[in-house]
Amino acid sequence: MKTTKTNLIPICLLTVALLQMESGSAQPVAKITASGGQTYFLKSGGSLWAMGLNDHGQLGNGTLDATNLPQKIVGANVTAIAAGIHHTLFLKNDSGLWAMGDNESGELGDGTVNPSSSPKKVVNTNVTAIAGGEFHSLFIMSDSSLWGMGYNSDGELGDTTFNDSHDPEKIMATNVTAIAAGEWHSLFLKSDGSLWAMGWNQFGQLGDGDDNRPDVSSPEQIVNTNVIAVAAGWNHSLFIKSDGSLWAMGNNAFGQLGDGALNSSGINSPEKIVAGGVTAIAAGNGHSLFLKTDGSLWAMGDNSAGQLGDGTVDPQLYPKKIVASNVTAIAAGQFHSVFLKSDGSLWGMGYNSNGELGDRTLNDTNRTEQILAPYNRIAIEFLPVDRVRLSFVGIDGTNYALDRTYKLAPANWTAQTTNAADSVGVLLLTNTPNPASNHFWRIRRVP
Repeated sequence: MKTTKTNLIPICLLTVALLQMESGSAQPVAKITASGGQTYFLKSGGSLWAMGLNDHGQLGNGTLDATNLPQKIVGANVTAIAAGIHHTLFLKNDSGLWAMGDNESGELGDGTVNPSSSPKKVVNTNVTAIAGGEFHSLFIMSDSSLWGMGYNSDGELGDTTFNDSHDPEKIMATNVTAIAAGEWHSLFLKSDGSLWAMGWNQFGQLGDGDDNRPDVSSPEQIVNTNVIAVAAGWNHSLFIKSDGSLWAMGNNAFGQLGDGALNSSGINSPEKIVAGGVTAIAAGNGHSLFLKTDGSLWAMGDNSAGQLGDGTVDPQLYPKKIVASNVTAIAAGQFHSVFLKSDGSLWGMGYNSNGELGDRTLNDTNRTEQILAPYNRIAIEFLPVDRVRLSFVGIDGTNYALDRTYKLAPANWTAQTTNAADSVGVLLLTNTPNPASNHFWRIRRVP
């Protein structure tokens, strides 16, 4: 092996030399999703990871135990993830659909109402997109047909009935391109850019302009054309048009629509919130997130657990910029938020009593917090009394050695304790450097 890069990092009186060794392909976080009290992410190698609440087995680790540290659930080949409140769906590279967690309404689609704490295959192949609501699930097949299963007492499956379905049933024969599932409502797009909705409509979350239709059991067209993305919160809905404009409807009790008002009875017709430049959207319980073309992250709505990440717990009635640039993906849970940056790092904020932020604590945070550093980089954390804790994010399961020298010319490297990176590739450098002198440290991969 050879040294590929050296970083000298001055920290007060401490200087660190990080020698990054050639160690195969790094695996930054590639995709994220969040719902209820859980967070899920995929690494670029296709492994599926989860953290947070697990009372129904929704993490898929074979237990009902919550975790505040990301756990690897599936080793490879996962291509997409979607989360309901208490259940989870994912796709593998054979286009098979897998599910785990709560199943009291048949939302796993396996023909039973039995929960599963481990992943089980539901559809063998040809699934292209997935979405999870509170107790229902949606998916699209390769022929662009829309399918659903689970709870249907509010018509969220759109099959013209209010009967639950324990097996997948076809809702729309063709031309469906995107889906989103809220608490008890569903949204989908067709290939002509039209937006369709069904399910619970008490707060106007379907956007059909009708106050007298609380339950809609058949898909109804809401917008004729030019819609390119949809997101469903608990009782509100967001969508983006082809001109980059952001639109919203439904419950606005916390300002989650971002129109400057509070309206607990809701808005029953789509209203334009941002004129242009919006590229991605996510909707939580009472808060909303979106990205703009410059990579900036914006948020509005409920902030009682710090889920907006602006350093306060004050609700925001208008969109507020949280991160200025380099954000590439977003996800909103019930009271927490997560996002990715362009360097592959994972960040989070908000409620954390279930460990959904995966930061090894159960402490809420109202500021954006880095959960996983960029891979093959050093992470630096300042501690009280002039102490510094270093961590290195490598590849999970790989052994790394820590060496120290008091000078570089010539270097006299002294081996410290060899440490194995933990399950998420984080190597804590517990040999705290002495801030009274300049020490140099290196990390190298070992067999």
